[in-house]
Amino acid sequence: MLDIHSMIEANRSGKPVGLPCFCTANEQVIGSILGFAARSGFPTVIEATCNQVNQDGGYTGMQPADFMRWIERMAGEAGVPMEQLVLGGDHLGPNAWRREPVETAMEKARELVKLYVEAGFTKIHLDASMACGGEPNPSFTQIAERAADLCAVAEKYAPDPEALIYIIGTEVPIPGGETEEPDALDVTSVPRFQDTIDTHRAAFEARGLARAWSRIVSVVTQPGVDFSHTSIFRFVPEAAAPLCRAIEDAPGLTFEAHSTDYQPTEALRELVENHFFFLKVGPELTFRFREAVYALAEVEALLSPAKPSRLAETVAAVMAAKPRDWQDYYAGDDARIELLKRFSYSDRIRYYWNDAEVAAALTQMMANLSEQPLTKTILSQFFFGRDFGAPPASAQTLIAEHIERAVKRYFTACGFEE
Repeated sequence: MLDIHSMIEANRSGKPVGLPCFCTANEQVIGSILGFAARSGFPTVIEATCNQVNQDGGYTGMQPADFMRWIERMAGEAGVPMEQLVLGGDHLGPNAWRREPVETAMEKARELVKLYVEAGFTKIHLDASMACGGEPNPSFTQIAERAADLCAVAEKYAPDPEALIYIIGTEVPIPGGETEEPDALDVTSVPRFQDTIDTHRAAFEARGLARAWSRIVSVVTQPGVDFSHTSIFRFVPEAAAPLCRAIEDAPGLTFEAHSTDYQPTEALRELVENHFFFLKVGPELTFRFREAVYALAEVEALLSPAKPSRLAETVAAVMAAKPRDWQDYYAGDDARIELLKRFSYSDRIRYYWNDAEVAAALTQMMANLSEQPLTKTILSQFFFGRDFGAPPASAQTLIAEHIERAVKRYFTACGFEE
């Protein structure tokens, strides 16, 4: 059994150890993560967000128990024992129902937390920071009281409450990513960090949740990292130094960093060295997936199959016909928007891989590529990271290898070596 508390104490004592948290619902990506987990034996955190998986199905169509069974099946196929995995729920709170009156939204949030812990998720991010039903932005005290409310639900319904670990704090972009291009980022101030700790401690104590408080392991803060559609805000240790020193006065706690996608590996390592124990990554994984798939689409076109998939054209047509998942995010003239739809760091294209037409095109492409050997000289044009002496690879292997470029570097930054 993974002892996260011991790892956290090691991090607090100055050892550069942390854990990547892979937040994705893409089957190919999760398969690649699990394949790497099987070979490496590294402890692996897989998370679902409140928007991806909830009692209404989220945008995946899955409830928490469905997601858990899905992971269990894939882990079994990959040869990964479930004891090696930690399943987490991200931004668990009223976000998915924030347009409804606050009590209605909170009642649905309680049901959400109940379903997550009953399904066996053990890493729980309590996030009640959003205004609901047109109310003013909640205060630190209100956020903490609502988080404690949700924690009480988790403690009541978890099969083993002592197995739960909690994340508090919300100084990050909203679930799903930024809707606008940020110009600059403010590092969480020490007073705001301290207010988060103080108000949550008081709220937990008021509800008799002292045992649960001892299992809070990280606080989400903004270390000055994020990404826009075309830019990356790199971690600057000097700018975050006061915040990073402040955690040393909070026994048992570390930080959790969200939106660390696309940070240089050196910057990820610096985050871990500065007590950002959990590094969250999501869009970078599907960005790599998209790169590999579109490269293979180019290979397929060169091979001229009898029934071409026309994958890129299909994706473009579906995104044009169903703009809901990108139209509020991308702005500019038509040419710029077309580039962003395909190449943005925000990777809004990730919401379309489960569309029936897109999935059928991807299946056809993979079938076409499996019908004849993939010529090394052609593959070298599109997968030039492979050595000339590398063994022949299937299309599926090429996708997995490309996704693992992201997976491996996060483990490297967190102090793991193969």
